[in-house]
Amino acid sequence: MNSVLLYYLIAINIVTFFVYGIDKWKAKQGSWRISEATLLLLAVIGGSIGALSGMQIWHHKTMHKKFKYGLPLILLAQIALIYFINK
Repeated sequence: MNSVLLYYLIAINIVTFFVYGIDKWKAKQGSWRISEATLLLLAVIGGSIGALSGMQIWHHKTMHKKFKYGLPLILLAQIALIYFINK
């Protein structure tokens, strides 16, 4: 894996982790929320580890099936993609 991709993945996962935390905070405050589509998109574009970590740390979206089952599937697809690209 080249260094640019590695730095991108680190950055997008950090951003995604904190976005999940911000959305949880906003949910507790009863204020404007980040859409589920945005949360899932962040995972799809490389932030799946940050999303899964955010779900666990912030206890956010843990009961929603599309997050509970969808995020691990996204992560597996990304691992497979990286494997086949680097093969």
